[in-house]
Amino acid sequence: MTQLDIDWVRAQFPAFSQPSLQGQAFFENAGGSYTCQQVIDRLFRFYTERKVQPYAPYEASRLGGEEMDEARARLAAMLGVETDELSFGPSTTQNTYVLAQAFRQYLDEGDAIVVTNQDHEANSGPWRRLADEGIEVREWQIDPETGHLDPAALAPLMADGKVRLVCFPHCSNVVGEVNDVAGICAQAKTAGAYTCVDGVSYAPHGFEDVGALGADIYLFSAYKTYGPHQGIMVIRRTLGEELPNQGHYFNGGSLYKRFTPAGPDHAQVAASAGMADYMEALSAHHGGPVSGAGAARFAHELMREQEVSLLEPLLAYLSSKNSLRLIGSASPTGRAPTVAVSLDRPGEAVAAELAAHGIMAGGGDFYAVRPLGAMGVDLERGVLRMSFTHYTHHGEIQQLIAALDKVI
Repeated sequence: MTQLDIDWVRAQFPAFSQPSLQGQAFFENAGGSYTCQQVIDRLFRFYTERKVQPYAPYEASRLGGEEMDEARARLAAMLGVETDELSFGPSTTQNTYVLAQAFRQYLDEGDAIVVTNQDHEANSGPWRRLADEGIEVREWQIDPETGHLDPAALAPLMADGKVRLVCFPHCSNVVGEVNDVAGICAQAKTAGAYTCVDGVSYAPHGFEDVGALGADIYLFSAYKTYGPHQGIMVIRRTLGEELPNQGHYFNGGSLYKRFTPAGPDHAQVAASAGMADYMEALSAHHGGPVSGAGAARFAHELMREQEVSLLEPLLAYLSSKNSLRLIGSASPTGRAPTVAVSLDRPGEAVAAELAAHGIMAGGGDFYAVRPLGAMGVDLERGVLRMSFTHYTHHGEIQQLIAALDKVI
């Protein structure tokens, strides 16, 4: 595999050239990544040249609408789905609430759904509230020691044939382990259930082929994936046309409008095409395919290889410390570079100490109250979370380790 050109990569992100950020190593990417230049350029162009109601016959409006359509089409192609199976919303949390409302109308009393206690609350809470309508909510529980979500433990939950929906994360925002999405989706389908996959913590590490994964719903956040503050939602056609329309009644015939009850943020939707620009440029620069799904797959492999190489020294260091508990696996393969540790004092306080050493990290529960609680973590202390992506370089990992040596 071609080695990632880290200097080229960092040149695509204006944050790395800002004087105010020099010497600062960014380790809270799971909360929101830096934005690539391609997205910024498109956002600036829309606000300065296209900021009118789109899809009218005059030029500025026509171009604005075309740019919005371009974003949907190119991202859908990269994710291996049809263009109208992808839609935008104000956030993944909001998108999930809309979907839960659709299922509230769709499911019958006595039906069951499965949720996990590995999820961020955004892909757990809205679904659990369906219990108020007589829907049985069954919890697929993690291993309290490792945080692992065992696929074998799902089968008994679906054995009676009542489960209509299984909601689970591609990977947890604190445990970091990458779940076997394709295997879990196949298992659910065999049992007659649909699947909703929270991809928020995985998508920043590469766009997956959602079509190949077999997920009926796949959700992620553009602002954590080098883009603007939008939630991106894939709903496969069979399910999307079966669920009750949540949009304006006259938009019920449009799949990508059925679950977007509010007007979209035109500029941010259009700017999301910059995410596709970046993935294609990343692939092409390294000799890979220049466009579409091929570029996305090639970029994904580049990104993951870099991240695994960055994880190795950090996980080895953390595993050698008796003064902390590493959440999730100590192996760099099979997990995302989202690394949480439980300490003898609040994670937020430790993050503040690290800030004095040029480390931008986070502390708290990160809306992952259920998994942390299930693993016996003191929720008042929370965890220290150090999350990074492919644009992090090895020198920053060493800077982090040196800072940790001083504060823990």
